[in-house]
Amino acid sequence: MRAESTRSPFRGAPALRRRSWAAFAAAFLVLVTPGPGVLPAQDDLDPAARRWVEETLDRLTVDEKVGQLVTPTFRSVYVSSDSAIHDDLTALVREHHVGGMHVFGARRGRPDVLLNPTYSRTVLGQPLAAASLLNRLQAAAEIPLLVTSDFETGVGFRMEGATNFPRAMAFGAAGDPRLAFEAGRITAVEARAIGIHVNFAPVVDVNNNPRNPVINTRSFGEDPATVGRLAAAYIEGLAAGGMLAVVKHFPGHGDTDVDSHLDLPVIRHPRARLESVELPPFRAGIAAGAGGVMTAHVALPALDPDARRPATFSEPMASGLLRDGRGFEGLVFSGSMRMRA
Repeated sequence: MRAESTRSPFRGAPALRRRSWAAFAAAFLVLVTPGPGVLPAQDDLDPAARRWVEETLDRLTVDEKVGQLVTPTFRSVYVSSDSAIHDDLTALVREHHVGGMHVFGARRGRPDVLLNPTYSRTVLGQPLAAASLLNRLQAAAEIPLLVTSDFETGVGFRMEGATNFPRAMAFGAAGDPRLAFEAGRITAVEARAIGIHVNFAPVVDVNNNPRNPVINTRSFGEDPATVGRLAAAYIEGLAAGGMLAVVKHFPGHGDTDVDSHLDLPVIRHPRARLESVELPPFRAGIAAGAGGVMTAHVALPALDPDARRPATFSEPMASGLLRDGRGFEGLVFSGSMRMRA
């Protein structure tokens, strides 16, 4: 079951992301872990924490469960407690019981002509502003919010004054898992200081198409084994700093020549090819402790009879290939619902 809304009913509220209900309880892993530290496996929850999770799930209404699937976004600028946007975000928490918040930078800047005129670089956000708003929203929440961001190159990817690492391909060129581990650890420590629990990273797509306009240097490289090894180290680093990793973009966005922000990529590889190239890094990331998987807005006719249905909406891929085929029991997130795929 998934929430299907692509627009907030509130004035000025941002776009929504969706996450799977099947793994709702896993969202509490971070929330019951006090402060930075290695995240425990779900089976390591102490009896009191496990009882809290079970009792909370039992008392939620259907509407509240649906709300827990939805993650609105906000930008990291100062928001006054008497402003309309503050009222809207608080209403999403109190009245619609959303499960979390996704943190972006300050705002969109000028168009990036090197990529596409429809793109614009994000102006970096203010960590104190994000932390202040998150504290107020957490105080308004009956169930603690699971806070996410996409710090692919570190918190400095979105925030002023934070560490910004090179893109993943630089780590692929260096070939040293220790560097990837340390990048993950530092990212987690800085993110947790702001109040952010989940990183929509690493990118585990295999970049084997030089015409790919959207993955490219965000990938560790073109070799599945290298991508998996470095992604695993990065995930372990995030865990060491107390942060949950989400591997993306399932089942693989590396061999495309279309940007899913702008249109729907169609990947025509057979299942056997996916098992040998695209999927091994996801297996490595999950084995290393990734708590979530983000689905791609890409279509794969070999896996879904509807040749134009993105993986995000595809039961054969999200449920069949990922949960049944991979045995994955963690969280499943969609990409942004504002993308044009």
